[in-house]
Amino acid sequence: MDFSVSEQTQTLLARTQRFVDEELIPLEPEIQKGWWHIEPLLQAKREQVKKLGLWAPNLPQDIGGMGLPLIDLGLMFEVMGQTPIGNYVFGAQAPDAGNMEILHEFGSPEQQDSWLKPLAEGAIRSCFAMTEPQTAGSNPTLLTSRAVRDGDSWVINGHKWFTSCFDGAAFTIAMVVTDDDAERHQRASMIIVPLDIPGIEHVRNISIMGHAGEGYFSHAEIKFHDVRVPAENMLGEPGQGFLIAQKRLGPGRIHHCMRWLGICKRAQKLLCQQALGREVRNGERLADQQTIQNWIAENAAEIEAARCMTLKAAWTGDHYGWKAARTEIGMIKYHCAGILQRVVDRALQAHGSLGMTDDTPLAHWYSHERASRIYDGPDEVHKQKVAQQVLGSLA
Repeated sequence: MDFSVSEQTQTLLARTQRFVDEELIPLEPEIQKGWWHIEPLLQAKREQVKKLGLWAPNLPQDIGGMGLPLIDLGLMFEVMGQTPIGNYVFGAQAPDAGNMEILHEFGSPEQQDSWLKPLAEGAIRSCFAMTEPQTAGSNPTLLTSRAVRDGDSWVINGHKWFTSCFDGAAFTIAMVVTDDDAERHQRASMIIVPLDIPGIEHVRNISIMGHAGEGYFSHAEIKFHDVRVPAENMLGEPGQGFLIAQKRLGPGRIHHCMRWLGICKRAQKLLCQQALGREVRNGERLADQQTIQNWIAENAAEIEAARCMTLKAAWTGDHYGWKAARTEIGMIKYHCAGILQRVVDRALQAHGSLGMTDDTPLAHWYSHERASRIYDGPDEVHKQKVAQQVLGSLA
């Protein structure tokens, strides 16, 4: 098991870090002015990224990406994650990244021309509609939204929420029940739904800890009222919804964890800078206090441990497949999310009242990344599965 980084990859990471430091972090104050204000600024940065050859590190080369192997890609996510706008500017943002992966693997040539190509170019945005307000998100077999075949069309009715980035997106991939009588993991399918057709109700952008957001920075509640789409908008085969979802989730959790570790790295840097520059009494800095030193040391150990676990999960998936890596992926999902919460909390606390403001990204991460312990499976579900796998290996 070798996690050594090639000289070529080190150069790539250094170029990416320089762009993040010089071009993106100075833009962070603009985030508070709203998505529609910052979007044109980010589009200009995207063009710079493309000229530097750093666009879409998560995508294969045949659709305009860099085609990086998974461990190198994870290291890129760690760098991009150091700013809230990093993944978007580099064309590797959720939910588009996951949608592009499944369109590339399961999409028809016509679907790829219509949706994957402009998405990969950064010309449009997309969203993913699965979670429902009335059913447990941890158990998608309970989905109630349905699509009924009517001649050459699917007619969709349902209620979704936390459809992230719906506001301004061109299409969604909706996971809906298409066969009530099938085995429970074969009842649902994925259907591509353009968002400029009749019957789609944008109920609201959901307020998250006091902020509803807009555009890419939002999570929508939506309803489908007899939404009719062509039969050829089915992604893959009927009943493959869960299969496709699992394909989307394996690499996606590696991406999330490495992005979270990027946040941790930046939060630790901000903590150290604050500690070194803040005088608390005559001749004494915050950095001289044992509690602060303990926080810095604990952060360093926890970040390094989580990083090693995540790279091991990526290595296992690369060499033996995602089924073989399922225990490692489950562990990093809850372990890294927990460390993210602790590292950001310590950094915010060290900043005092400044930490509660939007003058640093800490308050943004403290509120928005709390969801890391819920989305893509809550901590408790992953822990239960890991425990079952550990017990099963000893039975």
